[in-house]
Amino acid sequence: MGKRTAEETSRIMSRIRGKDTAIECALRGELRRRGLHYRKNVRTLTGCPDVVFAYYRVAIFCDGEFWHGRDWARHKEDFRSNKAFWVAKIERNRARDRRVNATLRAQGWRVLRFWESDIQRNVRAVGAKVEAALVDALLARWRSNRPKESR
Repeated sequence: MGKRTAEETSRIMSRIRGKDTAIECALRGELRRRGLHYRKNVRTLTGCPDVVFAYYRVAIFCDGEFWHGRDWARHKEDFRSNKAFWVAKIERNRARDRRVNATLRAQGWRVLRFWESDIQRNVRAVGAKVEAALVDALLARWRSNRPKESR
């Protein structure tokens, strides 16, 4: 297979979407089946999470292995062309993910990140993790609002 032309590369890259990806739709479908109500792609929150449970203060991101650098230490050497560009880009993405996580947590949000392959492999297990996080958040909220016992 020969090298791609700039036009072919541009066409391929233009088809990559940032929202409503197949993995997001699969996860949202599972959450709907569980009767959970959410908002999607909330732009007012740092990082524009893919799924948000505002009442519970839970933000969920669905990360693609390539763009977010899964097993990065092992895969950063795999690039055959334009290596400097791709390594720098993915490392910036990873740094941004860490900043977003820290900012949201500082604002009192729980942040869940799921890899694309984990969602594809077992979306029910991912849905169960989300549901468990919502229960934990609800219990924490209930405990913090409970009146102190008088002595």
